[in-house]
Amino acid sequence: MTNPVTLLIIFGIVLVLLFILFYPKTGFYWRLQQSYKTDPKILIEDILKKLYHAEDNGTKLSSDHIINSLNSSPKKILETISEMEDKELIRFKKGEIKLSETGMDYALRIIRVHRLWEKYLSEKTGFHKKDWHEIAEKMEHKLDSQQTKQLAINLGNPRFDPHGDPIPTETGEVEQLNGKPLPKFKEGAIGRIIHIEDEPEIIYKQILAEDLHIGSHIHIIEKNKKRIVFHSEGEEFILAPIVANNITISELKKEDISEKDTFRLSNLKEHEHAKIIGISRECRGEIRRRLLDLGFVMNTKIEVDLTSPMRNPRAYLVRDTSIAIRNEQAKFILIEKIKIHAETN
Repeated sequence: MTNPVTLLIIFGIVLVLLFILFYPKTGFYWRLQQSYKTDPKILIEDILKKLYHAEDNGTKLSSDHIINSLNSSPKKILETISEMEDKELIRFKKGEIKLSETGMDYALRIIRVHRLWEKYLSEKTGFHKKDWHEIAEKMEHKLDSQQTKQLAINLGNPRFDPHGDPIPTETGEVEQLNGKPLPKFKEGAIGRIIHIEDEPEIIYKQILAEDLHIGSHIHIIEKNKKRIVFHSEGEEFILAPIVANNITISELKKEDISEKDTFRLSNLKEHEHAKIIGISRECRGEIRRRLLDLGFVMNTKIEVDLTSPMRNPRAYLVRDTSIAIRNEQAKFILIEKIKIHAETN
């Protein structure tokens, strides 16, 4: 039988080894993982992107800000900033780092690749939206100009990525968003979601959990310092202002409103009747094609046929056919409820 003291010593040695290998930011494994990010080209492009976003948001960045926001050694970052100044990618102005014209062109090329990749991931793959940004962060450094051009052509030269961000053109032109953050609007305002910011990640995950979608119409019911209450697609949403600030809204006039009585199919109750008025823009790729193939097309009448014990999935009667889908899919199908007598008129 092994001596307990020996076991304790072995256990202690294992803990020390794990500490050396996996301790955050200083462990061997972490350093190995970060070695990719310390590639000079990648570090330059990451700094260019940060400067672009700062200038686009009207904020200022210094060397300290960049050091604190990147997972690389301060020495390496400072050396890279100095190299970027030598290459005339950046310039200093009263301690603030600004992009030069050359640096701006380079930054826009990286932004273009990133947003095209997010569009590709949303349209052509099954990756969840929470993973798009991280995957695009890696791929943005790998494509040359010809590959980027081909990717854009394959996607139909899209103008916006799936978050609503404009995709820079080959010549560096960027379309402006015609909207304001949700908290800027007053109670009673009606608008359409045109952009959802995916950073910081902790706030983006809260928005994802609410199932809010680009293109959805909203009606603000209540607004104060603690919360903003609004209706969208037949549901009520309550967000803290700091979260709502990541949602950009384009205000609508009453005559522009086309979704006043729009609901999600997942909200349809038994014995209610409705007609399909469309599929949310948030539903893309294979899922969208499958729903259309199943018959969930515009102006089709629909009602609940069968409900499982757990209420998920549910079967809907579509063109005299019972089709079962999960609530996660039904929420993408937009409907307008109708009264029974309306069908006989």
